[in-house]
Amino acid sequence: MQFKVPQNVQMEDKIVGPLTLKQLIICAIGGGIAYFIYISTSKIYLMSVWLPATAVPALLTIAIAFVKIHDISFIKFVFLQLERLIRPNKTHFEKGDAENYKSVLTPQSNEDKKTDEKRRKKEEEAKEKIKNLDTLTKILDSQGKINS
Repeated sequence: MQFKVPQNVQMEDKIVGPLTLKQLIICAIGGGIAYFIYISTSKIYLMSVWLPATAVPALLTIAIAFVKIHDISFIKFVFLQLERLIRPNKTHFEKGDAENYKSVLTPQSNEDKKTDEKRRKKEEEAKEKIKNLDTLTKILDSQGKINS
């Protein structure tokens, strides 16, 4: 028995002509907003007032629904640009044992001083163990013969 395997599953289904459901919903909402602005302002104001007020949401709707920049939707591109502005461009890596960054400008509390002392003691103990390990390695390498 043979089955048909879908080929282009990443592409959205077209609902009305070349429009996808997402584009259709975006156009309906944006068009409704632009039409509401047109109806409420066209009877009272001149064309120089209601045309820009109607054109801005209409153009924004068209951009959100149809424009793609580097195969990324317009709204996602805008959010990525905002994120790029907010987040730092360079990240800083500092090798450590996953302690939180402590500012040099703020005075340390007694607890911070105690944790620093404990950390120093642990580091000294680790260095001492490494020294002991070095002497043990030398003894084993010399097959038990100790040379003075």
